[in-house]
Amino acid sequence: MWIAWHDARPRFKIAVCARLVTLLGLPGTDMSTYAETARAGSAFGEGFVSAAEWTGMRGINRVPSYVIMQPTTLCNLDCSYCYLPHRAADRRMPVAVAEAVAATVNEWAASANRFSVVWHGGEPLATGRTHLAALMAPFRGVEHHIQTNATLVDDAWCEFFREHAVRVGVSIDGTRRLTTQRVLRGGGEAYDRIVRGIETLRRNNLSYAALCVVSDPEPGLAAELYGFFLDLGITVLGVNVEEQEGVNRRSNAHDGAAVRAFWSELTAAWRSDPRVEVREVEWALRYAGALLAGSADELLPRRHDPIPTIAQDGLVVLLSPELAGFTSERYGDFSSGSVLDRPLHEIVASSAAQPQGWIAEYLSGVEACRQSCPYFGFCGGAHAANRFFEQGRFDGTQTQHCRNSKIFLLEGVLDHARAA
Repeated sequence: MWIAWHDARPRFKIAVCARLVTLLGLPGTDMSTYAETARAGSAFGEGFVSAAEWTGMRGINRVPSYVIMQPTTLCNLDCSYCYLPHRAADRRMPVAVAEAVAATVNEWAASANRFSVVWHGGEPLATGRTHLAALMAPFRGVEHHIQTNATLVDDAWCEFFREHAVRVGVSIDGTRRLTTQRVLRGGGEAYDRIVRGIETLRRNNLSYAALCVVSDPEPGLAAELYGFFLDLGITVLGVNVEEQEGVNRRSNAHDGAAVRAFWSELTAAWRSDPRVEVREVEWALRYAGALLAGSADELLPRRHDPIPTIAQDGLVVLLSPELAGFTSERYGDFSSGSVLDRPLHEIVASSAAQPQGWIAEYLSGVEACRQSCPYFGFCGGAHAANRFFEQGRFDGTQTQHCRNSKIFLLEGVLDHARAA
């Protein structure tokens, strides 16, 4: 998933106000209040707001905060943990699809303080500059974001990013030894090409965020990772523990103590030199601060962001980008319609007004999470794709992804606070 400034589950803006800097203990500040809270219970959700009292994440918004566009299914890499089903095929989005999407998005953007269009493949740069420019051309008043593996980045692409005011996210998993699962389609490691692309971004004075996949979270790894990304000069870091998702059927079950230790170590590394915004750690600290302030329930969006993902052929998948391109005997192709047949705003509005099929089942699963999980106030319920690919349905509750990337994250931050 992309690293930039939006995330609907939950959509926390990555910023820590002066109140939280003091409260949660950046270097040179007192962390005793936070540590006292950490010692009081094992879970952030316990003792503050009962599970059933969380009021957010009910129903679906009719207007999203961003859309995700798949300009091509093709990726020039063949990463071992990738979830995408058609990444060896070059199926490019017709301009007519982008025009149909823009007809709605431009109206949404005109009434929003900020609206993003996220280009996420495949590898978006495999679309080529000319065609990608044609796909971007119909949009007005939006921020463009690209998540790229950076192997194709050159000076011409940097000029393209500058000309179109594109915010760039780069996918790299750390040092050479940690990036071995990112491989070229013809074989061989992609690391040197990724680093060359990053160096080109830096030479052209373009800021960028980074997205890192961790397959084996364990003690000793986090400090190495954080040090690498500090030296890389990034602005924001997102850390995804590998997920059992899509065509990647590898188990993502890990020892809970090891995962907690990983997150605790990452928190300590960030706290020692907080020049990089670590997405997951700052979400956890923001939530902890809200709990201490008695305002945690206000962090969850009132309704789910529909997150329309428009596949290269115009099909629209809501709520879970990772479902795009897949089919199921029980649920079909997961789409809510095509922008070539119906305006995007109608597709979203009808699904929000009367959820059906897998979407209705997913919303019932969210309610089950609300009633049963003390961590609901942080995550807003297990993600739809993780439910489906781990459990085969959408109305289950806790997933392994919940444990690795939500529960153990929170508990790891608590562990760091206890030791501070």
